[in-house]
Amino acid sequence: MDRQLTLMAVHAHPDDECLSTGGVLARYTDEGIRTVLVTCTNGEQGDGPGGVKPGEPGHDDAAVAERRLAELRESVSHLGIDHLELLGYRDSGMEGWETNQHPEAFANVPVEAAAARLAELIERYRPQVVVTYDETGGSGYNHPDHVQTHRVAVAAVEATGIPDKLYYTAIPRAAIKRMFELMAESGVDFGDFQPSDDFGTPDELVTTVVEVTPWVERKFKALQAHESQGDNIFLLSMPEETQQEAFSHESFTRVHSRVDAPEHEDDLFAGLRPEA
Repeated sequence: MDRQLTLMAVHAHPDDECLSTGGVLARYTDEGIRTVLVTCTNGEQGDGPGGVKPGEPGHDDAAVAERRLAELRESVSHLGIDHLELLGYRDSGMEGWETNQHPEAFANVPVEAAAARLAELIERYRPQVVVTYDETGGSGYNHPDHVQTHRVAVAAVEATGIPDKLYYTAIPRAAIKRMFELMAESGVDFGDFQPSDDFGTPDELVTTVVEVTPWVERKFKALQAHESQGDNIFLLSMPEETQQEAFSHESFTRVHSRVDAPEHEDDLFAGLRPEA
């Protein structure tokens, strides 16, 4: 018997599941495809109550992690994700933070150890499709936990040999340019900030663009569930019309496939669905 079609998304922190994969997770769940979200860290280095930043007086790592995991579960309910798996590693904090040096930080965990745990989940769920970040942690983000998530996911996929297709999330440069144009037209003030020409994924590397228009509302409800990190999610302030246009598609780079699929796809499961 053919195994159940399954999508596994491997992310670094609570809230990472929303922007780059929230739409596909909701869409494929609605299509009857089993969806599995693996979150590698507990998000300890997020904002505390009242916007207290890591390292400031009153920031409680354990309390922040507890709240962020509760928010994650609410997000999962909005997206309809079938299975949430927590690896439970310690958030390393942003690149250059002192917390990068914590011996238990995810970025300092031996890749083979974390990959073995993820491999167990791949063995259990046997996903045909795995989605994670590229070697920069996602379109040049370079967050230590995102980079580590990439290393761990790739190692686990290679060790098990189970997934038929592996994708990296992508933010096409053309889409970034268009989003900033839309936001400027809506009156959003960026001050002196403008994305550099090399910010995002080169358009020619994008192989797969999935339409998620009917799921944008659920995607943003999931994002809103992470309200403790609201200061970092400025996209929630975008006008609804701009949100709809900017987030109606999610893009990916296909880096491995052992099934026949078009060079440019509109479906992560192209080549995997049973023939009609």
